[in-house]
Amino acid sequence: QVQLLESGGGLVQAGASLRLSCSASGRTFSGYPVTWYRRAPGKEREFVAVSTKSGQTYYTNSVKGRFTISRDDAQETVDLEMTSLNPEDTAMYYCHMDQFWGPGTQVTVSS
Repeated sequence: QVQLLESGGGLVQAGASLRLSCSASGRTFSGYPVTWYRRAPGKEREFVAVSTKSGQTYYTNSVKGRFTISRDDAQETVDLEMTSLNPEDTAMYYCHMDQFWGPGTQVTVSS
């Protein structure tokens, strides 16, 4: 059974940094694109960043230059380094691979 688990969320002040991590059990990330999404209160889920199976990365415009997605297939983790956080980044962050989703980790940024 494949399970994804996010970690690293928390409550921070504007301007701070956080590093989210997504780990997998039951399957490695190797050969799959892995995507981070987020859902802010009262809003639709939105794409944040993706690491393709070849390691290419893409970001939504609002996080370009601030967020970095990286993958370590050997360690079975995909991280999302988030810097210069602002209150608009407040959301539940989810990791996605293939048909599988993690339960999410909450990021709250206070002004």
